[in-house]
Amino acid sequence: MARTDSDDGAWLRALPDDTGRGPVLRRHGHLVHTDRRLGELVHRRPPGVTGNQWSAAVRAGLDLVVCAADTGHPRFAVEVGPPAVPGGAQQRERRMTDVVCAAVGLPLLRISSPTLRAGSHGRQIVGYLLDARHYAALTSAEPVTPTPHSPPPVGFRDILGRLPDGRRGPVNDLGALARAAAVEAYVSGHLVDPIVRGLHVRWTDGPAEGWSWVTVGPDSCLVERVSVRDHRVVRGVPTARLAEDLAAVAIGERLRGFDTVPTDVVSRSQLRADILALRSRRDEFADGFAFEHLCVD
Repeated sequence: MARTDSDDGAWLRALPDDTGRGPVLRRHGHLVHTDRRLGELVHRRPPGVTGNQWSAAVRAGLDLVVCAADTGHPRFAVEVGPPAVPGGAQQRERRMTDVVCAAVGLPLLRISSPTLRAGSHGRQIVGYLLDARHYAALTSAEPVTPTPHSPPPVGFRDILGRLPDGRRGPVNDLGALARAAAVEAYVSGHLVDPIVRGLHVRWTDGPAEGWSWVTVGPDSCLVERVSVRDHRVVRGVPTARLAEDLAAVAIGERLRGFDTVPTDVVSRSQLRADILALRSRRDEFADGFAFEHLCVD
């Protein structure tokens, strides 16, 4: 039976707020809990889930669980961490977790990054997701009668305001602090270009992928790539754009204490070759490839 994240189904149990492990964030009528096992949220094994899938998934940890503040009922979960090794035990465990979450109607967002971690970035990410979902709910509820001259509605990611560096720009850019840090690193001589560049794509029937990079030297770039696999969590912001912004956040993390040139840089020629290789697979993207300008010599 298909479920939605508004369905208080029989499979999910409420998380109590009086166990000594209280929420780390309260926002827009939601409570955010950390480090919960999937088994804490599910009453029993749902139909269609094998015993092997069930026994593996209920032991799996969920980095962040978002619940309704009034009922404690789980609304969605978020995982943030390094990519799983293809074919490895962790990848198999994640697949089983995905199966159980889908069966019990628990939306799940999985963010894979070599740099981002739930402990350091999870609260910021979930707060952003809740803000975007709240904005999307408000704007969709407003009755609008468009006219031929009506401006298009402003998306959450496109709201303009004052940025951390004093400029005017999109205030809901998760990478805004990283972009300001890149300017500071450029002024201090640690970067040869102050701009955080990036791209994003969404694979058909697959995750969204975002890249961000800064130019460290004449022929060296610091590159971060983030994969976002969304199962009915993200609203109000395109998932692929979210992936690129998260990659920018990862760049900002790498720029902290940036006193020496890192060893894990990528040559500009290699980065361009990687972008060209990505472009060659444009037929596999759900929304095409919008970054031809990065492929020009």
